[in-house]
Amino acid sequence: MKSPIALRKVTRRYDDVVVFDKLTLELDEEHVTAVMGSNGSGKTTIARLVLGLDAADGGTVSGLDGRRPAAVFQENRLCDHLSAVNNVCLVLDHPDRAYAEEHLRRAGLPDEAMHRPVRTLSGGQRRRVAIVRALAGDADLVVMDEPFSGIDADSKADLVQYIRDRLRGRTALLITHDAREAKQFGARVVKLPARAVPNS
Repeated sequence: MKSPIALRKVTRRYDDVVVFDKLTLELDEEHVTAVMGSNGSGKTTIARLVLGLDAADGGTVSGLDGRRPAAVFQENRLCDHLSAVNNVCLVLDHPDRAYAEEHLRRAGLPDEAMHRPVRTLSGGQRRRVAIVRALAGDADLVVMDEPFSGIDADSKADLVQYIRDRLRGRTALLITHDAREAKQFGARVVKLPARAVPNS
């Protein structure tokens, strides 16, 4: 059994500003943990620590060894010149265009958008590609930072169902400002105290 992913008494600061001090947080194995808080409270910093993209100034971050992580960042970070299908194939051990198309379709991307460069797609369509790229592979740790940014409410339901299906059996961290989103995933909610730190 894997060791749980845990932040223990973690301190993180940028220059002279302390984002959080001696924060302790453990992710529920094979479940979704949602971190909520106001802008500047450190939500994205936690995501970066869990992904190993940032280092703590104090305390420990454990349980990351041997993990296969994937992430949906606030920015889509797609390869703009590639099609939606080819963006998804980038993360597959054995690129399979039919498999990529199936997952994109399940996430609500229309067929006519599958093979166009993603730079020509709408913001909502690009967001769906970014989500599928993170979830179509075999990652066992998924970090999602405000995953529904740019998704209109009317078309959100199919995407929520796709994500729920793909998260089964995986450990996931959801960064959100919306309690309804946490509830949709049956997540345990951790609320951060407010901090006046920009872009944290």
